[in-house]
Amino acid sequence: MSSSDPVVNQKQPIEFGWLGRLIVLAWRLGLGRWVPLWSPLAGQLMVLGHSARKGGRNHFIPAHYALVDGEIYCLPTFGDRCGWYRNVHTSPEVEIWLPDSWWAGIAEEVTDSRLRIPLLRQVLLGSGLFCQAAGLEPHIMTNEELDAATRHFRLIRIVRTRPCTGRGGPGEFGWIWQVTTMVLLLTLLFRRRKE
Repeated sequence: MSSSDPVVNQKQPIEFGWLGRLIVLAWRLGLGRWVPLWSPLAGQLMVLGHSARKGGRNHFIPAHYALVDGEIYCLPTFGDRCGWYRNVHTSPEVEIWLPDSWWAGIAEEVTDSRLRIPLLRQVLLGSGLFCQAAGLEPHIMTNEELDAATRHFRLIRIVRTRPCTGRGGPGEFGWIWQVTTMVLLLTLLFRRRKE
C-alpha cells in the first residue's frame, strides 16, 4: 500500500498519554498488585521499560498484554511509528512489571501469520474498555476482519530471561504510604491532646 492509498477500516492501537504516567506512578507507589481489580475497565496492564534510541535513558510505559503459554505478548501504540517499538528494535532488552512480578526480557516481533491473529486477539480481549474505544470488537470479529483492521499493528513477544529485584522497580516509592500514614496518625494524636 503506498502512502497515497486511503487506509480503509484500519484501527489505531490505544495511546495512554497522561493516563500512562499515572499508571506508571501507581506501579512505583506499590499499587501494581491491585491492577487485577481494575482489569474489567482498564484491562490487563503491565509496565514496560525500554532504553531510548537517543541517549539510552530508560522509559517506562503501560501496555496491555496477554500471558499465553508462559509468554508475554503486547502491542505498541501506533504500530511501527511507536517510539518504544523502534527503541526495542535497536535495543531489544526490556524490563516488565507484571502485577505479581518483575522481569528482564527480550522483545521480539511476532511475524508468523499463523500465530499473529490468535495472539493479537488475546491481547485485545485483555485490554478492557480501551479496545472498544479503539473501535475493535475482537470477541465477535472474524479472523479476516481482525486482520484487516489491525494489519498495521505490531505484535511483540517478550521472552522473560530473569527475575529482577532491588531498587528502581515496582514499589520503589512504596515507603511514601508508610510515611504518610505515620504523619496522619501523629496529626490525629496531637489534635486529640489539644482538645
